Amino acid sequence: MRARDLMSAPVVTVHPWVPTKEAAEVLSEHGFTALPVVDDDERLIGIVTEVDLIRGRIPADTRSAHLRPEPPAPVDRTVEQVMSTPATAMSSGTDVADLCQALVDAKIRAMPIVDGSRVVGIVTRGDVVRVLARDDAAIAADVRHRLEIYGGTGRWKIEVHDGIVRIVDRYDDTTDRHVATLLALAVPGVVGAETASSGEDPWS
Repeated sequence: MRARDLMSAPVVTVHPWVPTKEAAEVLSEHGFTALPVVDDDERLIGIVTEVDLIRGRIPADTRSAHLRPEPPAPVDRTVEQVMSTPATAMSSGTDVADLCQALVDAKIRAMPIVDGSRVVGIVTRGDVVRVLARDDAAIAADVRHRLEIYGGTGRWKIEVHDGIVRIVDRYDDTTDRHVATLLALAVPGVVGAETASSGEDPWS
């Protein structure tokens, strides 16, 4: 599965001169966790996240006993002042496994997807979780459709349990079974795939 199979597109972006309050309104309205920041040519120059917007934005309650009156700190008013730059991004052809690893390693919640430097989509951790939660019956239907296009109808027996696909091929063709495995692994929601010929069906 590639990033293009998972990304949200078209993606909502924001310009660096936009007020932080407006960016917060967009995040709140759409339920986003991050917004790619782009220049006039829609090229990625940064990313603004929920964390960026809340950092230092809420003044302390002066009723707290341990606080001493202090002059208020200057407030960052534009996205440019709070965004993270440069922003990490990946291409639409990136393997989703690599994309997920990047999300985990960098401890970020969203990955902009680019074509060159132009933003074409975004993938969030929530997008990945939704795919993992996809119904087994829907996964089986997609796998069956792809295999029927490749090898014809009535050839494949398909079962899906917890995202793991089991495929039985009526014919004993090692190459076709390899292709069937690859096609199944490309279906959103599939976490593993196994194939066998009807004569060696280990699941019957």
